[in-house]
Amino acid sequence: MAPVADHTITALVEDKPGVLTRIASMFRRRGYNISSLAVGHCEVPSLSRMTFVVRGDDATVEQVTKQLYKLVEVVRVSDISSENLVCRELALVRVKAPAAVRSEIIQIVDIFRANIVDVAPDSLIIEVTGDVDKIDSLCNLLKPFGIKEMMRTGRVAMTRGAAMVEENGHGQAG
Repeated sequence: MAPVADHTITALVEDKPGVLTRIASMFRRRGYNISSLAVGHCEVPSLSRMTFVVRGDDATVEQVTKQLYKLVEVVRVSDISSENLVCRELALVRVKAPAAVRSEIIQIVDIFRANIVDVAPDSLIIEVTGDVDKIDSLCNLLKPFGIKEMMRTGRVAMTRGAAMVEENGHGQAG
């Protein structure tokens, strides 16, 4: 039996109204859960790139890929889980920060190379970018202070070196 794990899938899709709804509906109908979803414009003006994180075994991911290809607006789908990836996520975290503990929070933020993007009398909003483990670690350290609100973008990912391979066909720049 294949192990259940998080898989990173990217899809190049037409940038048209309703595409996200159709894709989400396909996942819902098939009973697949999307752990994370990020969508945005890409290098081709009429297309968007989606990054999904789906939990399942290899057979589940293969089915997800096949079902995505059945949707007319889907141009390309790739399971990049086993590739050498650059993965990032962005989080905004509003944490309670009365004057008595503010300097301690600022030290933690500095260690994680995060940024304070808003200061209020009783709270700070912290912006952090990195892999999932980095963001989880920062949030775990901030929990004792009191996280009032948090928003995470979900994973975005690219394979390392892919742009160079596509440019000239043999993986070297120039």
